[in-house]
Amino acid sequence: MHKVSDSIRSTHGQDGAIVLDIRQGQIFNLNLVGSRILELLECGSTEEQITDAISREFTVDIETVRKDVAEFLEELKANKLVAAVPANGNL
Repeated sequence: MHKVSDSIRSTHGQDGAIVLDIRQGQIFNLNLVGSRILELLECGSTEEQITDAISREFTVDIETVRKDVAEFLEELKANKLVAAVPANGNL
């Protein structure tokens, strides 16, 4: 499971999202799919729940979505926008 960093502020629109990391002073633009993934993360969804939702909402096969979601989460982690939550739920 992943948790969105407390330093993240985001606004979502019909074309995607603008994400501001107030700690790092960086702004990121997300497309519509990236925006939806971030929304699902903010709601506490697991990677599997996100994969299922994206596959269903964007009508893409599950294996493609699984790979793309995993890669996107790695990018979010690399940019310190999310962190993996250990099994005990503590960061």
